[in-house]
Amino acid sequence: MKKLLTVVLLLAISSAWAQTFEGTIRWSMKMEITDPEMKAKMDANQQKMSDPATQEKMKKMQEQMNDPKMKAMMDANPAMKAQMENVMKMQQGGGDPSSFMPKGMVMKIKGENSLVTMEGGMMSGDILHTKDKSVRLDRENKTYTLMPTGEMSGQPKQQPTLTKTSETMKIMGYNCTKYVSTMTEGDHTVSSNIWTTTEIKDIDLKALAKQRMGRGQSMFGGNLEGVPLRVESKSKEGTMIMEVTEIKRESLNASDFIIPDDYKETQGMFGREK
Repeated sequence: MKKLLTVVLLLAISSAWAQTFEGTIRWSMKMEITDPEMKAKMDANQQKMSDPATQEKMKKMQEQMNDPKMKAMMDANPAMKAQMENVMKMQQGGGDPSSFMPKGMVMKIKGENSLVTMEGGMMSGDILHTKDKSVRLDRENKTYTLMPTGEMSGQPKQQPTLTKTSETMKIMGYNCTKYVSTMTEGDHTVSSNIWTTTEIKDIDLKALAKQRMGRGQSMFGGNLEGVPLRVESKSKEGTMIMEVTEIKRESLNASDFIIPDDYKETQGMFGREK
């Protein structure tokens, strides 16, 4: 589960592409849990969530969050509020990992800036990329969190192994070639099939390949040619499929790609520790 979430984050954070393209790219996302042990845990969690005693605890927790004193305390600490809301979301999902995953992703790109909106799941919200940084925006609480994009000191770079194949398929009318990418960290491995096209000339993947997250990981190796339109990832827990469903060239407002003046920096999930 964690490795599949990492794939989503890597793709979202790696979307600061230097190119002539301006417009919107939409992705669909689907996840299937195949690990028997995880499936058993999901069933047990869902049964637990249906238990009247658990439902009563959930009700009390919600009442506590709605208490004026608690609300005032959370409003004063947006990071804590976001974490509490994520805990509630996970519990309401009954422990089903697929409920934590986004159902789609929208990328708005203008020059060297991009705005990525994750739709659904525990990562729902906006990630803004500018020339010098990436931040996660909390629109409701008017805060932002710097995302980890540089190497951690003392940690070796984790780079994927990339192999080009002779397999091809058409996606949205574009001819695509299949690459196989393997990314390992510790005893966990994610294998991905990446389908790319060289028929889209105004998106520069070379800039994307230079982007980094966390320990210097790169979502795509420098030898990947073309623009990815479909990513099929498989790990111990299950499989995830991400595919581009729309590429719309349009003029976008420059104001969409700046941090609002009234937003305050904070720390939170998937961001750096201050």
